[in-house]
Amino acid sequence: MNKKIVIISGGELEEEFVLSILEKEENQYVIGVDKGMEFLYSHQILPNYIVGDFDSVKKEIGDYYRNETDVPIREFNPVKDASDTEIAIRLAMTLGAGEILILGATGGRIDHLWANVQSLAIPFKAGINAVIMDRQNKIRLIGGGETHLKKGETYGPYFSVFPLGEEVFGFSIKGAKYPLTNHTLIPYDSLCVSNQFQEDEVTISFLNGIVILMETKDR
Repeated sequence: MNKKIVIISGGELEEEFVLSILEKEENQYVIGVDKGMEFLYSHQILPNYIVGDFDSVKKEIGDYYRNETDVPIREFNPVKDASDTEIAIRLAMTLGAGEILILGATGGRIDHLWANVQSLAIPFKAGINAVIMDRQNKIRLIGGGETHLKKGETYGPYFSVFPLGEEVFGFSIKGAKYPLTNHTLIPYDSLCVSNQFQEDEVTISFLNGIVILMETKDR
């Protein structure tokens, strides 16, 4: 079906930024996740699905969606084996998502942020493009081969790369302020944080593994 599905999670949701995305025609399929429901409720946006354990949402909002709407709800016991956002990602995949955009995955607790970043591997391995975004950051995963970034088309002037879980061999960056050739990227290596364009196009290439790519900008 190749839907574009937006997940509204329970982290920081900057009103103007989130509404500007939800107003776009292609972003009309929405999954509300636990505390993210409060944002949707306060802006009178009815999601297509609701996911969560309801442990961080106001009772009256949970009751509203349960009793006064026809929105399908997947409610879970708070003692479970996956985060609410991960469950929402898996649901989006079963609903035929070709692209998943996750809002409210950043801000607040860093443990939740890191769990959300790692959860990107689930759709990535299934060949589905999934992105975490807020006003300053765009986070996605890339695999072996070449990835091209064009100056002026990226989310911000800076980009950072980190390996996800394992060493990455033959890692190279061309066209950047800090180029690299045939480097071995190791999981605790901060060498590739906050790089910038030197030329109009940057090429990131590597042989194996998964790399977290962050495109970022200052406020």
